[in-house]
Amino acid sequence: MWMYLGLLAALFLGLQNLCKKHAVEGNEVFPVLLGTVSSGFLFVSTFYIYYLLYPDYASAKGFDFQQISLSTHGFVFIKSILMAGSWILAYQALKHLPLTIVTPIRSAGPFFTFIGAILIYKESPNLYQWIGFFLIIFSVMLYSRIGKKEGIDFKRNKWIFAIIGATFLGASSGLYDKFLIQNLNLNPQTLQFWFCLYTILILVIILLITWFPYAEKRKAFNFRWSIIAVGVLLQAADYCYFKALQDPDALIMLLSAIKRSQLIIAVVIGGLVFKEKNKRKKLIPLAGIMIGVFLILYS
Repeated sequence: MWMYLGLLAALFLGLQNLCKKHAVEGNEVFPVLLGTVSSGFLFVSTFYIYYLLYPDYASAKGFDFQQISLSTHGFVFIKSILMAGSWILAYQALKHLPLTIVTPIRSAGPFFTFIGAILIYKESPNLYQWIGFFLIIFSVMLYSRIGKKEGIDFKRNKWIFAIIGATFLGASSGLYDKFLIQNLNLNPQTLQFWFCLYTILILVIILLITWFPYAEKRKAFNFRWSIIAVGVLLQAADYCYFKALQDPDALIMLLSAIKRSQLIIAVVIGGLVFKEKNKRKKLIPLAGIMIGVFLILYS
């Protein structure tokens, strides 16, 4: 069951990536990010209010919110720091790079998750998993060669380093999720509610320094419907992902790889919608990534 939840999370993430590209293109990044997280928080808050008004009925439907200790709040706040950093770097990179370059680089996330799962959680990959893992990394390297044809030098472009940093922080947060869900026994909705709230507080502080004082930046921001869509889709994906992690048999390395199937939506549909270059050439490393994911699932 947890594998199917992982695939459902990948579907929501793929749609979220398309909406995210639309939200940030030619727009101010920080307010867009704050808007998406706030939209997601409002979405989760409706269930929280529902729980406060009808606790028994909400609990029966699986929407109970836990009372957590101060130390647990601290652990959730750490996740908010990790993801705020990852999103800030990712949104900035997405604004300046093609979606068909950004998304495959982020697909290298399983590399960091794979290593962390082995060292921290003692998950043991088999031969097929190793082959799939290295096939994904090799395919991402092929994207770098295609990126140069679009005027993107992977060694000198600072946005490439930004998306790599975002990928590392995101993978670290993914490993941390397993600790929060399985060791601290947080349910998905409780984790989502407090995580979003703390992330909003972090982003507001950043915007108070970097955006609100500048009139030109405020005028450059355009509100778009896709900002709300990103927030809602991300929360839907997170819920499925956290639900999958509640299964004690779930392997974080496999879940991370399964989520990469979002590439089909991001590269194929995204390439058509945003009219990006070299779509056919990008299908070759995309196929490599998907084969790598298949081998991990097959194993």
